[in-house]
Amino acid sequence: LNPWDVALCISGTIISCENAIVVVVIFYTPAFRAPTFLLIGSLATADLLAGLGLILHFAFVYFIPSEAVSLLTVGLLVTSFTASVSSLLTITIDRYLSLYNALTYYSERTVTRTYIMLILTWGASVCYGLLPVMGWNCLKEPSSCSVVKPLTKNHLVILSVSFFMVFAVMLQLYVQICRIVCRHAHQIAVQRHFLASSHYVTTTRKGIATLAVILGTFASCWLPFAVYCLLGDYTYPALYTYATLLPATYNSMINPVIYAFRNQEIQKVLWAVCCGCFSSTLPFRSRSPSDV
Repeated sequence: LNPWDVALCISGTIISCENAIVVVVIFYTPAFRAPTFLLIGSLATADLLAGLGLILHFAFVYFIPSEAVSLLTVGLLVTSFTASVSSLLTITIDRYLSLYNALTYYSERTVTRTYIMLILTWGASVCYGLLPVMGWNCLKEPSSCSVVKPLTKNHLVILSVSFFMVFAVMLQLYVQICRIVCRHAHQIAVQRHFLASSHYVTTTRKGIATLAVILGTFASCWLPFAVYCLLGDYTYPALYTYATLLPATYNSMINPVIYAFRNQEIQKVLWAVCCGCFSSTLPFRSRSPSDV
């Protein structure tokens, strides 16, 4: 057994267990039908599929080796990881709009906008994932292979460029979010006759810290793999692919912690389940934006 494949399988198992909890909690809690939780559920579903894809890839490679099965598992992984990154972008857009358009955020337009974002996210992800299955692979032309077989170099370049575009948009939006929060904090401090300067500094530090955690985690997990996909080719040792792909999977492992388990409403349900007193009628601020 390749120890790297074993590590990916273990990573997939942890990812699946974490995100399965989030999906079950959101699906079986009627109060979690608000746009915020739909987006978190979309992210958890994408990461859950990514974890299952890693497990299936390991199982099929060592127990049912087949080119057709390999294309299906790679297609599933491309779809799920693309949906995961895209869901992070939709959550960022939702957070920005909840602050920028605070007065109209709770209108029906928000629900419609959320469903449109989900349709676009999963539609684009499925299209990306179907490309290898529909023939855009390097099984017949090994010279066109990328660092991730059987994906072609052109396919992987498109995915990498798309990632950099998503990251750039997220960076810009979170900077704007930080500015809006700091401006609001300054206005509140002045209105309530607080010491505006110290309050503003504290809020700025918290905003920058949150920004650093979210974007730092995302970048540290995915940037090495995205850069290597652009620079590497099929002649490079497989070790480099494993060494950059494994950290990328950690993003799906960390996402539930950042976007779901830190949410106060989800925490209430988890504590209720742990205490054996779960009730679907527990009161929640079901239309509130997420904590991130």
